[in-house]
Amino acid sequence: MTLVLLIRHGHTPTAGKVLTGWARGVHLSERGRAQAEALVRRLGGVPIEAIYSSPLERCRETAAPLAKARGLPVRTRRDLLEVNYGEWSGRSIRQLARTRAWRAVQRTPSAVRFPGGETLPEVQARAMDAVRDIAAAHPEGIVAVVTHADVVRLALAGLLGVPLDLYQRLAIDPGSISALALADAEVRVLRVNDTGDLAGLVPTPPRGRTRRRVRG
Repeated sequence: MTLVLLIRHGHTPTAGKVLTGWARGVHLSERGRAQAEALVRRLGGVPIEAIYSSPLERCRETAAPLAKARGLPVRTRRDLLEVNYGEWSGRSIRQLARTRAWRAVQRTPSAVRFPGGETLPEVQARAMDAVRDIAAAHPEGIVAVVTHADVVRLALAGLLGVPLDLYQRLAIDPGSISALALADAEVRVLRVNDTGDLAGLVPTPPRGRTRRRVRG
């Protein structure tokens, strides 16, 4: 099986305040940079063979310390981009929360298209395709994928068979890691929203065999 580590980018100054969407120029805060550096320590014993990232700065900046420590390039993929919120991009969450459209997103997110942007089913489809494609490119390997909260949540919900309208029940914090083991149609979730010790993801060879196995 391939172990895919879905990593939400570190904290930004706009987190929880503004829907940034595909906006450029959103960088990590001091707290976010510390979370990115902490990933190096937390994943210290995990033999990562490739690092993928959304093209947006906040994700590439999160991936950069880990990539430097491992001597690996950061491979960007557009299908790991944040939700395209269209006309809502750049607007404050407090302001949007007063609208009827926002309430519809909270009740039945599967039925809403962001004005001038994407639907969440569209985002879920590209997120799941990206995860499966990356896993297929690294059979029996371990890969890090740095992306956005909703992309992680939608991918997890889809791969687990959770109805999309319930995907917001999954909490995905800045700098957190959710770990999936995938092989063809088989999926095992090993971690969700983990912000602590990851020693359990360090592979150990089974007795009498050399094939890698992930604990947990």
